[in-house]
Amino acid sequence: MDRFKSISTSLLLLFAVVSFAQEKTTQEREPGHTNQNKFRQMYQEFATPNMYRSASGTPGPSYYQQQADYKMDIVLDDKNARLYGEETITYHNNAPDALEFLWLQLDQNVRARDSKSPLRNGNGVNIAYTTGTFAQTYMTEGFDGGFRIEYVKDASGKPLPYTINQTMMRVDLPEPLKTGDKVSFAVKWWYNIPDHTVDRARSGYEYFEKDGNRAYVIAQFFPRMAVYSDVEGWQNHQFWGSGEFALPFGNYDVNITVPADHILDATGRLLNRKDVFSKEMMNRYEEAQRSYDKPVLIVTQEDAEKAEKGFSEKQKTWKFRAENVRDYAFATSRKFIWDMQAVRIGNRDVMAVSLYPKEGNPLWEELSTKAVASTLKSYSAHTFDYPYHKAISVHAKNQGMEYPMICWNYGRPNEDGSYSDRTKYGMISVIIHEVGHNFFPMIVNSDERQWGWMDEGLDTFMQYLAEQEFGEAYPEAIAPNDKYPSRRGEPSKIVPYMSGDQSTIAPIMSNPENVFQLGPNAYAKPATALNILRETVMGRELFDHAFKTYAQRWMFKHPTPEDFFRTMEDASAVDLDWFWRSWFYTTDYVDIGVKEVKKYMVSDKPGKEMREYMAARNMTESDLPPLVYLVEEESEDADQDLKGRSPSEVSVPLKEFMMDNLTAEERARIKEPRYFYEVTFDKPGGIPMPLIVEYTYADGSTEQVTYPPEIWRRNDAEVKRVISSQSELVAVTVDPRAETADIDVTNNSWPKKESPSEFNQFKEGIKGD
Repeated sequence: MDRFKSISTSLLLLFAVVSFAQEKTTQEREPGHTNQNKFRQMYQEFATPNMYRSASGTPGPSYYQQQADYKMDIVLDDKNARLYGEETITYHNNAPDALEFLWLQLDQNVRARDSKSPLRNGNGVNIAYTTGTFAQTYMTEGFDGGFRIEYVKDASGKPLPYTINQTMMRVDLPEPLKTGDKVSFAVKWWYNIPDHTVDRARSGYEYFEKDGNRAYVIAQFFPRMAVYSDVEGWQNHQFWGSGEFALPFGNYDVNITVPADHILDATGRLLNRKDVFSKEMMNRYEEAQRSYDKPVLIVTQEDAEKAEKGFSEKQKTWKFRAENVRDYAFATSRKFIWDMQAVRIGNRDVMAVSLYPKEGNPLWEELSTKAVASTLKSYSAHTFDYPYHKAISVHAKNQGMEYPMICWNYGRPNEDGSYSDRTKYGMISVIIHEVGHNFFPMIVNSDERQWGWMDEGLDTFMQYLAEQEFGEAYPEAIAPNDKYPSRRGEPSKIVPYMSGDQSTIAPIMSNPENVFQLGPNAYAKPATALNILRETVMGRELFDHAFKTYAQRWMFKHPTPEDFFRTMEDASAVDLDWFWRSWFYTTDYVDIGVKEVKKYMVSDKPGKEMREYMAARNMTESDLPPLVYLVEEESEDADQDLKGRSPSEVSVPLKEFMMDNLTAEERARIKEPRYFYEVTFDKPGGIPMPLIVEYTYADGSTEQVTYPPEIWRRNDAEVKRVISSQSELVAVTVDPRAETADIDVTNNSWPKKESPSEFNQFKEGIKGD
């Protein structure tokens, strides 16, 4: 063993000398630089942990959130498409600060005639317009849909001063609201309801010309409290149209008065079901509560077609109570068909519900409630058991929008009832997505106004998982022997966006109003990033545990991006700073390739570089221990007689020495590689990723190796690996299963695969047609 130690010491000394020799002289040194290593910690990007939000990603010991409770009386004027409301808000101040005033959101003001929202973009002429958009933009005064505030009063009926600034309203308090206190005040208002099929409003009506009816999907219909938090203070970023909503939790008591022949459902538990249901509807409802395998029609298409001809002059009030929700919405029409099905979630039954006009059939009756039920099961399995008693999918043309317990979804068959696969899958996907929003952000209550990706991106990621699980649960709904054709989530789907014009790409960590392409930025890219994180970087077990931990830590609370990032690392013991920085804070892309492959020979004689090194130090071979030299096969000093010879054939003394110092078990495991290669991988793209490589050998065998992303930590441009093998290496392929969203696969192979010219691709395309 003494001889072995001596040789080892000599080798270490030799390698240390080589490393020292590579250092530059004083004259050659370059100026210093800041730390740009992709793997550096994110102290610069992250806020300092505090008593409100901990370094682990959990709510801190002093975490707080406000509460806003509402009592509302709402009246729908169907003839004039107008909504009237009175509300009493009770605001609980749980913050450590005394509040001099309160801020409310007036989101309908985005459609006021004097709204500045249409003026915020510097766009020129569009090359094409829908007829409705063209008429509204250039041929009319425009729709006037802003709130008309009739009064704001305190609990005793005394007027409170208020100031409206676009989509925000400040209510001045007679004295500061102290920590632990609450205040009640009343607001009365009305507004004109927009046609959401014309201006793509998130809330409004659709008019059916054939029968003269409207179907209403109503949200953002009341002055709502803004969020006050430890992060923003008052979150008073204006509603310009793209950034969605930031809202506190609270309890709602809501009375909604509509025409007596309307069918209505809303956020919350219906309190007066027997008053608004017929006896037959009650019987069907009771049946639906016991039906776990298929929906039960509460209102049939025949019932709806009869009702849509009535136009009752009478009114009916539907009464609801919702607890611990962050918003409120409802849908109403005499055209609605209504079905329900029970879904077992944990130890509770939840009702999966659909509302749709006959124009949605047969597609909606066949698949809507199934999609709701499947979504509740999938999301609950990956996060937490759905806590509310129902989830409603409402048919609305060209719509996709979400609220607690209720959402609007598109997907309309042709007039003859036929529909394409695109329509079918589009409908299923939007239902999964919008129902899934109950989890993000209706329960895990992120600030949509600031960070659109925190709800849209996380929900789109979960949508991808739920779509695949829907295909497994309902194979009859998709093509035979096929998987669900998800539009977003798979790495290859994001490549066109990430390889696009950098001048029109913004980082994920951008406000929704400040991005060029909201769909790819807030939905597709974060969803793809999380899918890659789950499948390729962390693995499902670690990822799923961490993701569920985040959801359960922050359910019914207000998380920030940092809370998500910190929790994912805290619950998995995986350092992901490089990942968040690259995918979320930059517009970098993935591009990793094979730059070069060199073949080496085993020799017992030093090569040119080694001889030069020894000459510079007045060393001879006798000064070195027995060594094995690897000499590039194409180099000038390669001994052609040594090609393909194993180390044992070349350096017998060294092998004898090694064998003398190994146990019998260790000697039995010794293999003698016949081939050596140095493979150089380069990274033209800015994002470091796991280096997934498939090596193919002449004997037909393959080997796949996944090098961790940390392989790039010291050299962000290129890395080298030495491959020793029994068989000749004939091919190297990077990312063989397209797992990393690599934007350029032309450099992923060695030998390089010849790509057909654009002309030949064009010819092949013609043949295919």
